[in-house]
Amino acid sequence: MAVSLFLRAAAAVSTLLTLAAGCTSAPDFTPKPKGYNRIDLPPHAYQQLAPGRPYTFEYSRHAKILRDSSYLAQPNWINVYYPQLKANVQITYADLKGRPQLYSKLLEDARKLTSKHEIKATAIDETMLKTPHGMRVAVFELQGEVPSQFQFYTTDSTRHFFRGALYFRTATANDSLAPVIEYVKQDVVRLLNTLKYK
Repeated sequence: MAVSLFLRAAAAVSTLLTLAAGCTSAPDFTPKPKGYNRIDLPPHAYQQLAPGRPYTFEYSRHAKILRDSSYLAQPNWINVYYPQLKANVQITYADLKGRPQLYSKLLEDARKLTSKHEIKATAIDETMLKTPHGMRVAVFELQGEVPSQFQFYTTDSTRHFFRGALYFRTATANDSLAPVIEYVKQDVVRLLNTLKYK
């Protein structure tokens, strides 16, 4: 019986020492790598813009065409809205009708609207593209925590001025949105490559 009591006491002391040692040792902490939300992007598929505007282009089947409802909106201003992605490509259009002053003003406005983001942008890359229909397009890619990550305009300087900007209706950081930004940019390039005036 004394041996049994001794063994029980030894087992209790051993358990206490194990618990005490577990409480006093430094925790085994390993930092986890930075993670991002999983975003499932649908495959790219396109459709033709419905007739009734002075321009036409192909846009994503996953987007809706909405009339621009801002108080400044003009008749041919639209939004290419992606409900699933909460992304919006705002399109503005002006018929220059051979007015060089209007052309100069719109060109200056396009530059100003892009440069407004310089405060938060870490970089603004400007590229000139040529579409299969011979149009020249100025494309601006903005990096950093900016509200618009991609902007563009194209004009023939005498008749048409077509401008667009990508915005997201979300507070998610742009580095987390990077796959979505690239996805929509690919759709915008398709839009520009299929853009025609009537």
